[in-house]
Amino acid sequence: MGLKPLKKKGEIMPEVDESEREKQFYTDIPVKNRHFFLKGCNNLDWGMKNRLSKIFNPKTGKTVMLAIDHGYFQGPTTGLERVDVTILPLLPYADTLMLTRGILRAIIPPTFDKGIVLRASGGPSVLNELSNEEIAIDIDEAIRLNVAAMAVQVFIGGQFETKSVHNMTRLVDMGNRYGIPVLGVTAVGKDMGRDAKYMRLASRILAELGVTYVKTYYTEKDFDTVTASCPVPIVIAGGKKLPEKDALTMAYRAIQDGAAGVDMGRNIFQSDSPVAMIKAIRKVVHDREKPEAAFEFFLEEKNRLEGNKKRKT
Repeated sequence: MGLKPLKKKGEIMPEVDESEREKQFYTDIPVKNRHFFLKGCNNLDWGMKNRLSKIFNPKTGKTVMLAIDHGYFQGPTTGLERVDVTILPLLPYADTLMLTRGILRAIIPPTFDKGIVLRASGGPSVLNELSNEEIAIDIDEAIRLNVAAMAVQVFIGGQFETKSVHNMTRLVDMGNRYGIPVLGVTAVGKDMGRDAKYMRLASRILAELGVTYVKTYYTEKDFDTVTASCPVPIVIAGGKKLPEKDALTMAYRAIQDGAAGVDMGRNIFQSDSPVAMIKAIRKVVHDREKPEAAFEFFLEEKNRLEGNKKRKT
């Protein structure tokens, strides 16, 4: 006969489990130790993993990040003059949005339920030395905005290399304190290398000093050595605007070489058909569609969307 808890007169007690059903402890089923789906992230805290799962698709282990933070140093970039007009239609197709807190508060609907990667460094404009950045937000602000990660630019080989590295390590410490991942972005200036040797150097330094994942540039030669030598996930930057088929080919090759996704901006929002382009990129990244087939899909989707637009007018 089970013991009943003592109750003082007038005291409200929680309901006692008095079910007649026999308890099931499933002693014949071993407890599983589930492995997290992103490389280098298995030992992170639950909150970190939960936020990363809002950036990377747990089913594919990949992400299509939409980068629209260009204005933090170069003002109204072509295609971003009116974010409310050009970017909001793309939100349903992005796994993650990378942007500044100003645009987030002013334009992005709070009903957007996917990952937000917040630009956390800044300072100089295109009129000055870009590597002279500072941390541009407080950790309280990142928490207040419920972000999935914070992004910091790191200028390996730049004039203010050490300063940018210290920005990163301070942000990593803040992020670790509150369970917020940090994306380290390898900057590529006019005097910095753009080959696999440089990308290996920059990406590995960022990972060694604690970032959760890295954003770097794709190199046509030996990019697989960049991803192999980096112990955390790598996503590739889209870079300057390319013809759509070339951008799809770059994304495909990066995924084949071990990238965990893309963080594209201009190659999507400067496309002739941004919605068709981001949907085609998703096919490459998540479905491993080959670039030729993805480009055919882009053309078909572009024509369909244009046809719908004409019928409405």
